[in-house]
Amino acid sequence: MASAGPPDPRPAVREAGGAVVLAGVRCERCGHVAAGPRPRCAVCGGPVAEAQFGPDGTVWAATVVRVAVPGRTPPYGLAYVDLDHGPRILAHAPGDAALAVGSRVRLAAKTADGDLAVTPA
Repeated sequence: MASAGPPDPRPAVREAGGAVVLAGVRCERCGHVAAGPRPRCAVCGGPVAEAQFGPDGTVWAATVVRVAVPGRTPPYGLAYVDLDHGPRILAHAPGDAALAVGSRVRLAAKTADGDLAVTPA
């Protein structure tokens, strides 16, 4: 029987109130936030509660990838995004020009490859 492979490390997104939000956790002791499930807080070791973040955020850094890598066709944009009241995530961005640092974006449905995606807000 073939192994299913390792679990997908990318954070989950879901629809909430007509918007795409990121599933994560928030520490009940210190308030630290993280994308995806965690058994306890990575900062203080405290208990965590499920939380959702987004849909909006601010671009912290961005680039355009122009080098071919397996499974991806260049050019494509990538951006680190600080979600409002949430964690910093790496997401695909539309077009072949980098998003401006400080610009506002919104979580979008995942790409066809299952990657997080954002669009200008």
